[in-house]
Amino acid sequence: MDKEYAIEFKNVSKIYSLKSKDRKHSLDKKFYALKKINFQIPKGEVVGILGTNGSGKSTMSIILAGISEVDEGEMIVNGEQALIAINTGLNQQLTGLENIELKGALLGLTKKRIKEITDGVIEFAEIGDFLYQPVKKYSSGMKSRLGFSINLCLDPDILIVDEALSVGDKGFAQKCINKMKELKNEGKTIVFISHSLPQVRDFCDTAMWIEGGMLKEYGNITEVCNHYAEYVDYYNSLDNTAKKKERDEKFERRIIPTQKKKNMFQKIFG
Repeated sequence: MDKEYAIEFKNVSKIYSLKSKDRKHSLDKKFYALKKINFQIPKGEVVGILGTNGSGKSTMSIILAGISEVDEGEMIVNGEQALIAINTGLNQQLTGLENIELKGALLGLTKKRIKEITDGVIEFAEIGDFLYQPVKKYSSGMKSRLGFSINLCLDPDILIVDEALSVGDKGFAQKCINKMKELKNEGKTIVFISHSLPQVRDFCDTAMWIEGGMLKEYGNITEVCNHYAEYVDYYNSLDNTAKKKERDEKFERRIIPTQKKKNMFQKIFG
């Protein structure tokens, strides 16, 4: 991998099995959560990832963070990465303080470094005595505060932020944006996944639009955001029947034909 790139995707695909409605039985069908994705993110770039619900953004985030492996292709990462997403990486039974200590221990950090991180989290998260309460008692906003603060204080090379600013108060969200702007100025690579076009336009250098599990566009922040906004306006203008048709067509393109269907196609088309 070129040292100038923080992340590179080479024909990356992620495949999931479809389950029946009772979630106990497989439908013997597989589909592409992500399909043959190619891109390169330069070091120090801030990329906004856009896409409608179910497009594959969250799947992208857990792959980028190294939580989930790719099924096809190759992902190359140059640096330590951390994922900030609601609930991700938090043990619900442990207190906030215990979660910080656990995260540090799993990363092999010294007690001194864990103490430094703990002090930083206490200062940034502003959750007071809740730091000593089990995370299961936290509101979604407080979980977001804790998760965001822990990962910021770990000081990773690559930060993946998945809708972590969509909950909680606006004041804390702005505080996080300001902190990430500092990290941006320090040359950190940031992947910012959000439904908020204003945030993406304001904060990011470039934008990536994922739709139906495929890379639709990646490049100039203004152009990609404008094209995505036009598509959202178009989709929202459709009636419910047309919206369902649009969703079904996108989903069908992600289905992987079974071997039986493949054999049938080969017989028909040679």
